[in-house]
Amino acid sequence: MTRFAAPIAEQIWDMKYRLKGPDGAALDLTVQDSWRRVAHDLARVEADPAVWQDRFYHALQDFRFLPAGRILAGAGTGREVTLFNCFVMGTIPDSMEGIFQALKEAALTMQQGGGIGYDFSTLRPKGAAVHGVAADASGPLSFMDVWDAMCRTIMSAGSRRGAMMATMRCDHPDIEAFIAAKQDSARLRMFNLSVLVTDGFMQAVRTDGPWDLQFGGRVWQTVPARDLWNRIMRATYDYAEPGVIFIDRINQMNNLAYAETIAATNPCGEQPLPPYGACLLGSVNLARLVMDPFTPQARMDMDALDDLVRVAVRMMDNTVDASRFPLPQQAREAQAKRRIGLGVTGLADALMMLGLRYGAADAVQVTRDWMRAIAHSAYWSSVGIAQEKGAFPLFDADRFLASGFMARMDGDLRAAIAAHGIRNALLTSIAPTGTISLYAGNVSSGIEPVFSPAYRRKVLQPDGSRTEEEVVDYAVALWRQMQGDAPLPAQFVDAQTLEPLAHVAMQAAAQEWVDSSISKTINCPEGIGFDAFKDVYLAAWDQGCKGCTTYRPNAVTGSVLSVDTTPAPADAMPAPADLSEPLHRPAALEGQTYKLKFPGSEHAIYITINDIIDAGQRRPFEVFINSKNMEHYAWTVALTRMISAVFRRGGDVSFVVEELKAVFDPRGGAWMGGRYVPSILAAIGGVIERHMIATGFIAGEGMGLKSDPKAAMPVDPPRGPACPNCGQYGMRMVEGCMTCPHCGHSECG
Repeated sequence: MTRFAAPIAEQIWDMKYRLKGPDGAALDLTVQDSWRRVAHDLARVEADPAVWQDRFYHALQDFRFLPAGRILAGAGTGREVTLFNCFVMGTIPDSMEGIFQALKEAALTMQQGGGIGYDFSTLRPKGAAVHGVAADASGPLSFMDVWDAMCRTIMSAGSRRGAMMATMRCDHPDIEAFIAAKQDSARLRMFNLSVLVTDGFMQAVRTDGPWDLQFGGRVWQTVPARDLWNRIMRATYDYAEPGVIFIDRINQMNNLAYAETIAATNPCGEQPLPPYGACLLGSVNLARLVMDPFTPQARMDMDALDDLVRVAVRMMDNTVDASRFPLPQQAREAQAKRRIGLGVTGLADALMMLGLRYGAADAVQVTRDWMRAIAHSAYWSSVGIAQEKGAFPLFDADRFLASGFMARMDGDLRAAIAAHGIRNALLTSIAPTGTISLYAGNVSSGIEPVFSPAYRRKVLQPDGSRTEEEVVDYAVALWRQMQGDAPLPAQFVDAQTLEPLAHVAMQAAAQEWVDSSISKTINCPEGIGFDAFKDVYLAAWDQGCKGCTTYRPNAVTGSVLSVDTTPAPADAMPAPADLSEPLHRPAALEGQTYKLKFPGSEHAIYITINDIIDAGQRRPFEVFINSKNMEHYAWTVALTRMISAVFRRGGDVSFVVEELKAVFDPRGGAWMGGRYVPSILAAIGGVIERHMIATGFIAGEGMGLKSDPKAAMPVDPPRGPACPNCGQYGMRMVEGCMTCPHCGHSECG
């Protein structure tokens, strides 16, 4: 009998976590093999590996503890990969040499799949003098463009997608340009952006006071604080970015405030980290620990929760020693502080099983109680490991216990830490769990509400056709097993029906007992007024959150996934990709390379055309045009970028062929294959046309569109953007990251 609760769970395991050989043959024959592989690898650093291997396997069994995807996919494989999810890079020096050394380090980290964060506040503002070269600085935004291009290059080379977070302080002179940067739809697409908001700024907003923008001890400009706040709010209201990070609160509450200053986070915001900081992630599946669900006796098994958390902490602590790191600075930082990020998933499902409505006062209190219990179990476990293996190297009892977070811990725990130390400087975090939640049977993700009780998912088959299956929320499926077709009770709410302030209350309740931070998206209705929208951020500030990320569907951000399950007519043709939303590149594409030797040209041109499957149809996705002739360099690069950009917009792009074939060279064309070709560009058009015919995208020569269809917008209601991995619509913001509900693809890697 399969251990998987749903077909999608097994598919996710097979795609992302199952160990396979170089030839694609499965080495993990069952999911139990995957659990044994991970348990064996993380137990090898123990004095008695056999004992701990069994305990680790039991924790993994039945999806009760869910290590993050990098651990599931990488532990025990022998591959040169990092098991860490989150990195913040070193402080960027304000010099050309330092900037490009930092860029190199980012590329090396991203090559191994790490998501990275950077604070660009250290770079001098645009227009500042650059001494010694008689020039003015181009500003942080120009260098962010360089980082963005680097990320696209790494991604186009077929490496695992690595997301980036860029932060900037609210008092930097270029903050207004930073706020507006992503309003240009072509700019900084590889970045999430967040403003580092200080206590002083929030107080100035409250009192409508002035606010100095400064750098290097010089005040560049003074602006009304409330005006700047409104700029931030308007940008995120209209464009979903930038996010807001309450950076002073983060540093005040940090257990390691005596040893580090934080100025950036990882891409989804749940890990505020110092320079070269690294953190690994894992989640306890609360939905699997509820006893007697949907009955008056329903309850959380607190003993099982305590045991699972203690074992999970040990597994994650061992991961610090088992992992590789892209940079030696990251290894030193991780080993000096032994930071881990243990969180939860399935919270909303667990609450529903107890008859509690997400966001209601009783659900908020239960969430607070559960998170408190998890924090205390985690800290007690870390104390026990410290007695056995030693405290983290930078532990200082007096200063550690003086931190804001430790002040709320019980006296007996504080006394134990003072006496024995603690193994891990920080232990808890709530990370994005979209993919591992699907793998665990489509439990609700992290501390998010259920997005939808059920939706239809199209599954791409090897022959290019698609089948449909229903994907049902874990708690809903359990209810159906127990109650048949009985209507769902009132506690079954979803993200679309909740008030934004209910989201805030849940985030704040969890944050009280999380020593790092939380990846959470506060869904706002499209029609929310601007003032009410701003109140969401003020509520997050007032209630003790460390940051705030919202998502309001609109014409710019895209709508949320439609959950209408009405089947299309049997004779309906598959819809092409939405012209309003460019597709992103999947990790691997099928393609063909063609050699073109144009008469009179010294060097051949090589044209690579890669295709994607969209709505069951193979279609061109990108083109690479290369030549050794340096005279060709500029126009081949331009052509590569422009044609690829058009292809990624979807629709019938065959007009590109006809446009190229119509280009003539006033110096004369050439005879090729018995016909006159008016230019080398026309010859390239002919190559692309023959490829389109071979793949079935157009029926024959000369049958492409004769003109640009002007990217006509679809008349259907707005949908979520198309997924770059599976091509289906419905990408949605989950825990600060655009995520596909159909295949589990996440833009955050």
